[in-house]
Amino acid sequence: MASITRLPMPIQDTWEWQYEGACRETNPETFFSPDAERGPRRRRREAAAKALCAVCPVRQACLEHALAVREPYGVWGGLNINEREMIIANRKAG
Repeated sequence: MASITRLPMPIQDTWEWQYEGACRETNPETFFSPDAERGPRRRRREAAAKALCAVCPVRQACLEHALAVREPYGVWGGLNINEREMIIANRKAG
């Protein structure tokens, strides 16, 4: 579960980027895997999610949000949890 202590203040300006997300009208299952999903099926689902993120006008805001709160699930800003964790680790090391 994401730590709510790291969430930005719940003010409209902070969250307004979500209204412009390419994912807004998409089934959330595209971005979040079922518990037992593995292998090719997971890679296909993540590829579909990342394809939507690639054309999203708020991709960077979404990614920064996910990194700030250390979102533990799903594809956010075009990256899955493992990719986001690598960015966080690199930021700590550098």
